[in-house]
Amino acid sequence: MSITHNFLDMPNAAVAQADILVLPIPLERTVSFKPGTANAPAAILEISNQLEFYEEDRGWSPFKHLLISVLPEYADDQSLAAADWHKGLTDFVTALPAENLFIGLGGEHSLTPALVTGRMPEPGTVIFLDAHADLRRSYEGSRFSHACPVTRLLAQGHRIIMGGIRSLFESEMEQIERESRITLFLDRDLQNPAQWASLLATINSLEGPVYLSIDMDAFDPAVAPGVGTPQPGGFSWYQVLEILDTLFACESVDLRGVDIVELVPEASRVAEMTATKLMMKIMSFWAYGKGYHRRPCQGSQMLIDYE
Repeated sequence: MSITHNFLDMPNAAVAQADILVLPIPLERTVSFKPGTANAPAAILEISNQLEFYEEDRGWSPFKHLLISVLPEYADDQSLAAADWHKGLTDFVTALPAENLFIGLGGEHSLTPALVTGRMPEPGTVIFLDAHADLRRSYEGSRFSHACPVTRLLAQGHRIIMGGIRSLFESEMEQIERESRITLFLDRDLQNPAQWASLLATINSLEGPVYLSIDMDAFDPAVAPGVGTPQPGGFSWYQVLEILDTLFACESVDLRGVDIVELVPEASRVAEMTATKLMMKIMSFWAYGKGYHRRPCQGSQMLIDYE
């Protein structure tokens, strides 16, 4: 039976009418360190009821104006080979309405290429925020490992902007140096103000179809301690918000989708709160930039009683 969740305890709108679609994908096939990514989507959505409706950076309550639908979980099916399962995910996402904000909620990072194919079948740009390069051709016998999504994205024809990277294999670095479609911003380099400005300028220069993939281990572990493969260093909360500000201010970008992956729920629940607040910021910034704050107050928040 499909499991259905809600965001901020709001009712799920009909898919055809929703401004925002959230797809929980509790995939956990190839984790190589801390288990638990299968529990992440439910944990992130459950803790969303601790958020406020008001989003302080844009100064509005987005869901007075927006309709949201959290789709039933797209569950793993262990009877399917990895290639078949990922193709099924692509087919499912391809069939969804396209004129909305799509957020895939993982689950492990191996799911990203399937989502990108479903939302951005033509070559575009993937902004890839991660502690790891994820450029293995295969890992532990699988090209569908969470260590391989960038290899698959390149095979799909996309350009990659990598930010926050601070753990990679020698062969991955060699490939990055050879591959003109990859722009790399190592984590420590981004501590230099000039390099940080270069990352933001690169994002600001984007045109056409863009997809944003956020591995929660891109954050400093102080911000998101519950991740599958934590690394010291990483983005602060406000650095990621600055990346979002830059991306959503770019009128030449056609944002096709977002995913948030690799969270592992833990006792403090700090990582879950970071992820659900990140979802709120992404939804608010996207909608405000499109003028949704000027629409009538007929959104999901208006359908519930609250104090």
